[in-house]
Amino acid sequence: MSREYSEAGDHLVSRQPVILSRYRWFTRLNHWTIAITTILLMLSGLAFYSPALYGLTALFGGGQNARWLHPFLGLVLAVGYLLIFIQLVPRNLPRRDDVVWVKHIRDVMDQNEEKLPTLGKYNAGQKFVFWAMGLLILTLLGTGIMIWQEYFPDLVSIPDRRLAMLAHSAAAILMLLVFILHVYAAIWTRGTIRAMTRGSVTGGWAFRHHRKWLREVAGRSRRETSN
Repeated sequence: MSREYSEAGDHLVSRQPVILSRYRWFTRLNHWTIAITTILLMLSGLAFYSPALYGLTALFGGGQNARWLHPFLGLVLAVGYLLIFIQLVPRNLPRRDDVVWVKHIRDVMDQNEEKLPTLGKYNAGQKFVFWAMGLLILTLLGTGIMIWQEYFPDLVSIPDRRLAMLAHSAAAILMLLVFILHVYAAIWTRGTIRAMTRGSVTGGWAFRHHRKWLREVAGRSRRETSN
């Protein structure tokens, strides 16, 4: 049986009832750091976007503090996502099951799990969020450095800086939409948030949503027990 669907830290925690470890503490800490940093970046970015939203700068102690803090929060986000990207990229590579999952998107929305393919650790929707966030964060980092005049005043010309500002704003809006999609999916799929708070999921949840991953973890646990 293939062993590409689970990480080294994935294992059965309990058999009565069945509880599986899904995310280690470092992954969870990194995830919540990224989530909080993203929210702070969105709030400060919206404050810069329109005078009507400038009051949001009060959350950061004023406009000057928000303007100074925003790019450094962007660096924290980029580093955090790089760490999680390196860790999770093998499990997020596209597979044939993902194509079948997308073709049955109506069944996904209707929660007709019996009509869906057995999946590894992540489905196509989760993989989309993973790659979309990575691409958008990379775009935001590159364009952010181009418009960071305090440290890179002569990096690009004024016309190029204006284009970078436009691209930065567009990427930020797209990232906001992807972030909302991610949060909605986590709430909509009951039991998912537990994975990022406690680090574990129930056997029933794993059987329903990621059966192939469950079989791999269970099979490895049996081998470790027999040894």
